[in-house]
Amino acid sequence: MARAIRFHEVGGPEVLQWEEVAVGAPGPGEARIRHKAIGLNFIDTYHRSGLYPLPLPSGLGSEAAGTVEEIGSAVTEVSVGQRVAYAGGPLGAYSEVRLIPADRLVPLPRDVDDRTAAAIMLKGMTAQYLLRSTFRVGPGYTVLIHAAAGGVGLLACQWAQYLGATVIGTVSTEAKAELAMAHGCHHVIVTAREDIVGRVKAITGGSGVHVVYDSVGRDTWDASLDCLRPRGLMVSFGNASGAVPPISPLVLSSKGSLFLTRPTLMSYTASREELLACAGELFEVVRQGVVKVRINQTYPLSDAATAHRDIQARRTTGSTVLLP
Repeated sequence: MARAIRFHEVGGPEVLQWEEVAVGAPGPGEARIRHKAIGLNFIDTYHRSGLYPLPLPSGLGSEAAGTVEEIGSAVTEVSVGQRVAYAGGPLGAYSEVRLIPADRLVPLPRDVDDRTAAAIMLKGMTAQYLLRSTFRVGPGYTVLIHAAAGGVGLLACQWAQYLGATVIGTVSTEAKAELAMAHGCHHVIVTAREDIVGRVKAITGGSGVHVVYDSVGRDTWDASLDCLRPRGLMVSFGNASGAVPPISPLVLSSKGSLFLTRPTLMSYTASREELLACAGELFEVVRQGVVKVRINQTYPLSDAATAHRDIQARRTTGSTVLLP
């Protein structure tokens, strides 16, 4: 028997249970993976709390790295003994061993270790599609990235700077401001003591930014829209502070014919070709040192509840990894 984190009712971190689970042989198109490291993501708290409803009981987690133990029939994407990682697909990464569709697995380069892979697959591929597909960032653009000291934020800020953009980040504390400045931000706004819109307008000479990447949600929504220049793009990709209330499309027109999107990683990696291209570009910037990965917290997998409490209390920075 293997062990996994599961929950039978939605609620706070206390609903997470460390349980024995039966993991059978892989079926057609499946692989059985033994995890070496598992990524913690804020979306995990949405699943656990019921913000994103799931059939219960349920496993948890979308991102991990490990080794293929067995493959089912018709599997050509991976082989037994191969090191792999994934982000997305059926929930269940918070486990020692699991079954997963083989076409969602990405072979790992030799020079990308398991912990790094677990820390970057979901967050790093999110940064990739945000900066390279949702809005193609480059020289001459100014971007605003909320939660700049978080898992996606630290990766996206470094990458955006490398692409030639002027990067403005928001953080909640002075310590996080220092971290963001060291990882790609040209300007950092400490939201506890500074007005986001006022600072952005001052930095941009009153014109506003071309694109806002907002994973915070409710608390930053209005400010994000007001930071955009006419025909700017609002990219809402998370709800760390709560879901954004319904809005009228007329708000977008009144603030300068703004564009709005609510993207997901799965929409940008729906085909295997898209998945491998996204992961491949991510691995390349990590291997080149363009994007440096900071794993600032590790927890035993069995103590996932503590990890959830810490990420929700904003006690974490960079990436967090759970270890089976």
